[in-house]
Amino acid sequence: MGEHNGAQRRAEVARILEAAAAPVSATSLARRLSVSRQIIVGDVALLRAGGARILATPRGYLLERRTEGVERTVACVHTPEETQAELIAIGDAGGEVVDVIGEHPVYGQLTGILGVRSRYDVQEFVERVARHGARPLSGLTDGIHLHTIRCQDEKSFQRVQKALAKEGFLLNA
Repeated sequence: MGEHNGAQRRAEVARILEAAAAPVSATSLARRLSVSRQIIVGDVALLRAGGARILATPRGYLLERRTEGVERTVACVHTPEETQAELIAIGDAGGEVVDVIGEHPVYGQLTGILGVRSRYDVQEFVERVARHGARPLSGLTDGIHLHTIRCQDEKSFQRVQKALAKEGFLLNA
C-alpha cells in the first residue's frame, strides 16, 4: 500500500471520527478499512502529529470538540474500590468526567482521558479496569488525583462539588 493510499486512509479515519457520536475503537476502524489495528494506531499518531485533536479514550478514539458550558478541575481522594462511587456521584450530579490526572514518581503528571458521562460509561470503565487488571491512576498517589469536570453551567458544577463533598471524595473537604 503506497503513501497515496495511506493518505486516503487517514482522511477516511478523520471523516469517520468527525461523524462519530461515540468513541470508535482502533479494532473497529481496522475492520472497516481492511487493515491491521497497528496500521490504525500509526495513522492516528500521524493525524495527531498533523494537528488533529484526537483523544484516545478507554472505549476508542474520539475527536475533541469544543463544547458549551464550564470545565473545572477538582482535587479528589479515595480508595481504588471507591472509584465507581466517585464517578457515579459526578455523573448523577450532572457532570462529565473528562479525565483523571495523577502524579507518577518518574514521569511526573500523567493524564488519562475518560469521557465518562453516564452510569453506562462508568460500568464500561470499571469492567475494563477489572478485565485488564489495571490499577487506577489515583493508585500512584495514595488515592489523590485531579479530575477535569465538564458541566452545562456553573450551577451544575456546584452540584458536582456538593455530591463529591457529601461522599467524602473532595481533597480537604
